[in-house]
Amino acid sequence: MKRIPRLLLISLISLLALVLSGAALFAYFLYTPAPELPQLSGTLSKGSIEVAGIQRSYRSYVPRNLPKGAPLVLVMHGSGEGPQAIRVGTGYGFERLADQHGFAVVYPKSFGFDWNDCSSIGDTAVNGVRADDAGFLAALVEKLVGELGVDPERVFAAGVSNGGSMALRLALEQPKRFRAVAAALANVPAPQNFQCQPVGQPPSVMLLNGTEDPLVPYAGGEINLLGLFYKGGDVISATASAQYFADRKAITGKPQLSLTPTTHGTRVEHARWQAADGRGEVELVTLHGAGHGLPQPWARRPRLLGPSPMEPNGPALIWSFFSRQSQ
Repeated sequence: MKRIPRLLLISLISLLALVLSGAALFAYFLYTPAPELPQLSGTLSKGSIEVAGIQRSYRSYVPRNLPKGAPLVLVMHGSGEGPQAIRVGTGYGFERLADQHGFAVVYPKSFGFDWNDCSSIGDTAVNGVRADDAGFLAALVEKLVGELGVDPERVFAAGVSNGGSMALRLALEQPKRFRAVAAALANVPAPQNFQCQPVGQPPSVMLLNGTEDPLVPYAGGEINLLGLFYKGGDVISATASAQYFADRKAITGKPQLSLTPTTHGTRVEHARWQAADGRGEVELVTLHGAGHGLPQPWARRPRLLGPSPMEPNGPALIWSFFSRQSQ
C-alpha cells in the first residue's frame, strides 16, 4: 500500500478543515430550522394568470367556510424568494390569522429576482423581459374577487423587504384598489432612486422597521448587506418614509407616540399620524434592537440578517392595522 506524501496529506487536512469551517459558518449565520406547519382549516392552492402575454403564478389560502364578502390580503415575498419562502419566513402567521378572523390570503410570485417597485435599481427582468408586476397584482385582485367573492372594498397588501417596497408602490400608484398596505423592512427610495408616479392620496399605510437592520438601514442610506452584497440603491429613513406618506395624505401635526415592551426585552415604538376626520392613518412601528426579519413567535431569521426577536407578532400587528381600516 502506497503512503500518501506528507505534503499532500497536509493539504488534504487543510482542505477538510476549511470545508468544515465553512459549513460551521454557514450553519451559524444562514441556517434556521423551518417552523412546524400548523393545523389549518382551509386549503392552499396553486394558481396562474396570464397578464400582458406572460404567465404569472401565485398561491392562495382560503379558510374553510369563508363567507362571501370577506377581506383579501396579498402577502409579497422578498428578493429572490417566492410564496413558500414568505409562508415559512412569517411562521405561517397570515394563514393562522385567516383562520381566526375569516379572510383569504394570496401569495403572488414576482417575475424577476426583485419586484419592480419604486426603486430604479433592481433585478426585475428575466432573459431581457421585464414584466409589469403592478399590472399583474391588479389583475390578480380582480380574478380573486370574482372567484372567491371577497370584498373589493377590503383588499389589503402586505410585503416583507422587497415585497414591502412593492406594497409601497401599490399605495402610491393604485390607492383606490387597496384599503391599506403594510410594508415591513422597507423604506421609500431616495429622490435619485425613485421611479414611481403617485396618483391621488394613498390609502392607510403601516411601516415596520428594525433599528438593527443590516440590509435596509433604519436611518436611511444605501441598501446593501455587509457593504458587499445586494446593493439596492439609496432610501430615506423609516421616520422620513412615514412622514412622506403622512404628507401625501395631508395629515398635519405630530404623530401620537406609544411604547410597548415585550417579555424578551424588545421595545416596540408606535408613531401614528391620524387623519382629522378619523378616516385613514399612517403608522410607523419601530422595532428597537431587531434586524431584517418580521418578528413572530414561530420562526427565526438567519443571524446574518441581524437580531431576530420572537416578539412582537408581526403578522398580527399588520392584521390589527388592516382591521382598523375596515371600521
